[in-house]
Amino acid sequence: MRILVLFAHPLETSFGAALHREVVAILRGRGHEVDDCDLNAEGFDPVLTRQDRIDYHDLTLNRARVASYVDRLLAAEALVLVFPVWNYGYPAILKGFFDRVFLPGVSFKLNQNGGYTPTLRNIKRIAAVCTYGGDRLTTILMGDPPRRVFNRSLRSLVAPDARRRYLAHYGMNRTTPARRARFLNKVRRYFSTW
Repeated sequence: MRILVLFAHPLETSFGAALHREVVAILRGRGHEVDDCDLNAEGFDPVLTRQDRIDYHDLTLNRARVASYVDRLLAAEALVLVFPVWNYGYPAILKGFFDRVFLPGVSFKLNQNGGYTPTLRNIKRIAAVCTYGGDRLTTILMGDPPRRVFNRSLRSLVAPDARRRYLAHYGMNRTTPARRARFLNKVRRYFSTW
């Protein structure tokens, strides 16, 4: 399977980076073709510029500045996101990837009535591996926006029968080595079945 892994953490010494390395190693070890996209290391520009917005609905122009990322997304059969949750949201670089790469004509087609038709049917499996500074209860009370976007918006763009999994380690602000080890083992077990 061709798998696009989107990693969005600027520190190579972070627990998120350790999770990312483990996910990539397991998937490659299982024989998958992994496109490892470290957004920070690649210098991805998350800013949707004025011109990007002007060109947004023009299918002949909207991919121009992100064509290589669009090609990578369209070549994938699975998508894995590895990221920290900051301020109850995606890191700016990952949110910017969604804004700039999940374009009309790429992840959806706009209909005459303003609705949309999903077009990322090449994606048959999606997963998220993330860390939250806060605890699960506080996150639930805040509505857990990253989980909602993953389970509703992102899920709606891929194949209707795509399998999905959201793996979250809560309470990073007060975590322990033992808790991190248990979560890393959970991630290992999950991806070893891919």
